[in-house]
Amino acid sequence: MTGVQTCALPISYIEQVKRILSGDSRDGKRFISGSMGRERQRCREALAAAAAGQRVALVSSGDPGVYGMAGLLLEMAGDTPVAIAPGVTAAQLAAARLGAPLMNDYITLSLSDLLTPRDEVLRRAEAAAAADMVVCLYNPASRKRRPLFEAVCAILRRHRADETVVGWVRNAGGPGEEAAIINLGELPGAGIDMRCLVIVGNSHTRIVDGRMVTSRGYERKQETGGGV
Repeated sequence: MTGVQTCALPISYIEQVKRILSGDSRDGKRFISGSMGRERQRCREALAAAAAGQRVALVSSGDPGVYGMAGLLLEMAGDTPVAIAPGVTAAQLAAARLGAPLMNDYITLSLSDLLTPRDEVLRRAEAAAAADMVVCLYNPASRKRRPLFEAVCAILRRHRADETVVGWVRNAGGPGEEAAIINLGELPGAGIDMRCLVIVGNSHTRIVDGRMVTSRGYERKQETGGGV
């Protein structure tokens, strides 16, 4: 890690990295903060530092390849070599807190329409709901985007019973983490915000000893003798 320059981190990430790189491991390193909405500028700064001979770590939330900055950086990198270090996605972390809701096929859906048009978000929600897939909702609701969250809830409720099991985790893996298991009918009024990750179960999701569990189908395998 000697000589690594850490570029364009949101403030909370800077503090986390500083705690990890304590003492001598921080010598010679610079920490440059960025802000939401300046992703291209953050990539340009990191690539410019790399072109100047620095070793650079560009940090984004969760897994950089899942709603993070890995894709944008690769699009802009040209001949600059880029190594991607995977992290734990919010869906996986939240699922572990809630139980085992991702035991079968699932979809992640971001409700941010800043980069994806609203109509496209709604089409994807309709397809996922109709396919009876477990749905993980990222960026579910801000003050400005509350109507989109409510529209997606309505789509899910057209395809699934209000008793469908739903779990949410706020600040997953961070200070003040909260989690709850509710049902789909309660979701629109559950106080969901941008710090939450919501997992909407499918027709095979149940509550088992207070945990959210989606059946993989092992009971059918036992009955039929079929493979996994």
